[in-house]
Amino acid sequence: MTVNLLVVMDDISRIKIKKDSSIAMLWAAARRGWTLWYAEQDDLYVRDGAAFGRLKPLQVFESAERWYEFGEAADKPLADMQVILMRKDPPFDMRFIYTTYILERAEEAGVLVVNKPQSLRDCNEKFFATFFPHCMAPTLVASDMARIRAFVAEHGDVIVKPMDGMGGTGIFRLQQGGLNIGATLETLTMNGTLPIMAQRFIPEIVRGDKRILLIDGEPVPYCLARVPPEGETRGNLAAGGSGVPQLLSPRDYWLAAQVGPELRRRGLLFVGLDVIGDYITEVNVTSPTCIREIDARFGFGIADRLMAAIDQKLAQASA
Repeated sequence: MTVNLLVVMDDISRIKIKKDSSIAMLWAAARRGWTLWYAEQDDLYVRDGAAFGRLKPLQVFESAERWYEFGEAADKPLADMQVILMRKDPPFDMRFIYTTYILERAEEAGVLVVNKPQSLRDCNEKFFATFFPHCMAPTLVASDMARIRAFVAEHGDVIVKPMDGMGGTGIFRLQQGGLNIGATLETLTMNGTLPIMAQRFIPEIVRGDKRILLIDGEPVPYCLARVPPEGETRGNLAAGGSGVPQLLSPRDYWLAAQVGPELRRRGLLFVGLDVIGDYITEVNVTSPTCIREIDARFGFGIADRLMAAIDQKLAQASA
């Protein structure tokens, strides 16, 4: 059976080809002989209850100079696809939510959507981590500034961040007695009207914020530790952190085992855990990255293994 795979992503012409995880997935799908299609969010629509897209046939090449080529776009039912990779980067906004509604109609028609649209909506990457409190440092989600101030006073050293940020944006370190606590909380909570996350500061950040990838609930045995630059508390690569590929520790495997069954239950086939020291800080479900950096060091073939897991899901569905 020919497998039609549609990727929904940001403009493929503007990706960072040396580190993009979505292109690694597309290369892996092409190696399996699958037929590739491309769309951006604005190309998707619903007509009379059925999901469609203005889709472009896509060829991909493992080249830093020419990595894609489009065929002629055509309107097609999304039900013609066997697989849809939802790889649109945050922000997680109303446009993103509406896209998941459209993809859910495709899912109802029998298409495997990775990751499951309902779970993309339900599992806010910050808040979803609170489903596993035994795996987290002390954490508060609240909009009340007095409550957050009390949390800072209780722990003395706290990280605060918006619930919808990415790439390290909007992350601040607050210490008891600091002069900018009020201004920071007013800004992040929009004067007490918007919940934010506060977590006790984890000193092990100096050794890196580890990205651990899971495929159908099972961890890849290697991770990428994103180490903050000097004078910084954020390890995010977008914030200037440096990536250090390394083996998972026994604690990392334990954390993955706590989370894996719930990921499988929710149809979250490809997920990235953020781990600092002994603790999960976030569970990334929208478009996890770091495939390329890990594979460059260890040659594990993460994207190939993801495609094998997708192939297995397709076989199970057709059995």
